[in-house]
Amino acid sequence: MEGDVAPGRALDLGCGTGTNALYLARLGWEVVGIDFSELAIGAARTKLAESSLPGVTLLRGDVTQLTAEGITGFFDFVLDIGCFHGVPTRKRTHYVREVAAHTHAGSTLMMFAFGSSVRAPGRHPTRESEIRRRFGASFEVTRIELGTRPLGAAWFTLRRRPTTSGPLA
Repeated sequence: MEGDVAPGRALDLGCGTGTNALYLARLGWEVVGIDFSELAIGAARTKLAESSLPGVTLLRGDVTQLTAEGITGFFDFVLDIGCFHGVPTRKRTHYVREVAAHTHAGSTLMMFAFGSSVRAPGRHPTRESEIRRRFGASFEVTRIELGTRPLGAAWFTLRRRPTTSGPLA
């Protein structure tokens, strides 16, 4: 995240074993982490219990159905490290709608995604053009930092727009 940002509410999409959710909590954030893997959430819950950190909620669920999974309210910061590119392309519109529904004007979304050089089962390439097209109605891309490992990977930083115009794709 760019600059000094006061802690608020954070959403960790595809939180895995909770490493980043716990890191954000140590910085003073109230964090909700969600992942579809029961094994990963179990490990995250163990880490959380061992840390005794307050303000962390961990859920097993579908990131394309945040509201249905019981996630409520708005988040100031959304973190996605390797989740979006694992969402099947036919469900990505749902992902975008749910993230937009749980953020407010000025919220930041940071996403790390693999590009076209990564060919693996369950991984769907994520390109800048797709990020701009899918998120453009609700988010502005404020920064892209290209990675080299793996080749084609990138960090996308997006800021929630004050209003939306048109459908999300």
